[in-house]
Amino acid sequence: MNATQVDLSPLVRLDRLAPALAAALHDERWRHLDATLLAGGKSNLTFEITSEAGSVVLRRPPSGALLPRAHDMGREARVQRALKDTAVPVAAVLLEDLAGELIGAPFYVMEKVPGHVVRASFPPGYADTAADRPALADALVDVLVALHAVGPAEAGLADFGRPTGFLERQVRRWQGQWAKSKTRDVPALDELGAGLAAALDKVGVPRSSIVHGDFRLDNCLLDLADPGHVAAVLDWELSTLGDPMTDLGLLLFYWREAGESVSPLTPTVTTGTGFPGRAYLAERYAAATGAPLDHLAFYEAFAHFKFAVIVQGIAARVAAGAMAGQDFGNLDAEVVRCAEEGMARLGQQGH
Repeated sequence: MNATQVDLSPLVRLDRLAPALAAALHDERWRHLDATLLAGGKSNLTFEITSEAGSVVLRRPPSGALLPRAHDMGREARVQRALKDTAVPVAAVLLEDLAGELIGAPFYVMEKVPGHVVRASFPPGYADTAADRPALADALVDVLVALHAVGPAEAGLADFGRPTGFLERQVRRWQGQWAKSKTRDVPALDELGAGLAAALDKVGVPRSSIVHGDFRLDNCLLDLADPGHVAAVLDWELSTLGDPMTDLGLLLFYWREAGESVSPLTPTVTTGTGFPGRAYLAERYAAATGAPLDHLAFYEAFAHFKFAVIVQGIAARVAAGAMAGQDFGNLDAEVVRCAEEGMARLGQQGH
């Protein structure tokens, strides 16, 4: 990544942000700021904002043209506010400007929660006992269970989405996103989308809950001292009300096992020794929620489809120069791989 050579000032506008933060946090030390682009954000841009008073985190959309309904800062901020007093750990929202008047784009600022974001490797000396890695898996599943147990109405999110028809709309939505962002034909991805649409009536009427929309290890902060504890769940851009099994399908998609290929966009430690496999995670979730796993392969196939379309969107934004100088290489092969693996998974469902 070569973001350090890009002038970030037009993306953050510290001259305007500083007085707003000082007023919101009641501390004049926030009038003198620095900004650093945090690596890893491939959709919305994430910046650490520092001052003598400490550090906070700012989220804003990428620059340039955006797909419809994508990069919704209001949704992220709203769901984090709603979940603040639940069993789901989230960062407190400190400031938001959804009109985009302050820095030229909608954004919000949240507290910086201490914790590790784990991608390709653990910090030295972290999660290195025999018990740590199963505990990490348990913690991820248990946070997902806690999220799906939150009553939307009780959290003030009764109107946060439309659970009825959610799966059908999701398949159509990601087919539509593919049509808007694709730069070449990928027959396997078209076939996967059509196969998912055809299989919808076999899935039946799903449960409904708050869903994260992109739940995985590196979208969680792990406690600095205890890998068996999630300090905060991040990246709520795709959250809504819908079928909670879509979250489980995504978690399993990202949870790669030993010997399996790993996406260059989502490096992971879970292929290493000591981690339980996907079946363990699925069974723990089912035991805690009572959810049947009969159609799990459908949800895993949908996760492949969704991620392939997301990858194509990232490639398009990089090509348009809208990712603050970040470059993730040639992603064409990754789109095809996800599509083909998704087709194989859908075949295992027996549809």
